[in-house]
Amino acid sequence: MNRDEKAQAIEEIAADITASEAIFAVDYRGISVPQAAELRSKLREADASFRIVKNRLTKIAAGKAGEERLDELLQGPTALTFVRGDTAQAAKAISTFNKEHDVLTFKGGFMEDISVDEDRFKAIAKLPSRDVLNGQFAGVVASPLTGLVRGLGSMIQGVAIQLQQLQAQKEKEE
Repeated sequence: MNRDEKAQAIEEIAADITASEAIFAVDYRGISVPQAAELRSKLREADASFRIVKNRLTKIAAGKAGEERLDELLQGPTALTFVRGDTAQAAKAISTFNKEHDVLTFKGGFMEDISVDEDRFKAIAKLPSRDVLNGQFAGVVASPLTGLVRGLGSMIQGVAIQLQQLQAQKEKEE
């Protein structure tokens, strides 16, 4: 890798770091090229990317992006997952892939200000996707409104029945 290629790689990694909502580091020893392609494909669905990085260049890029937490994760062979979309879906993709192939070792990561260890990573992977959570939230918000609408509807229906009975009673009297 010549100087220009290294500079370009540093810029790309720094841009990925800056654009990411979360970053996960794994030891990728033992992963084959087809397996890496499969993982990349699954991560693309979560708007995430999987990149095998050179530690020294990544440390420079992290410094440039103002992210010093990466330094401690860059020991030995390292691949980074840069998550720009649904963090839970990306963690689930890595977790599922690792259950099937058992080749990745989770090193650590972070989401915004939170450091992510292996236990937190597994917890994140068990969360439903962002779309499912949004649907659940909408259901929670809508349920009191639905109850209110039903209650008002039954009150109006009751008033209508009372008025109908009064009208029927008036007609009998006439």
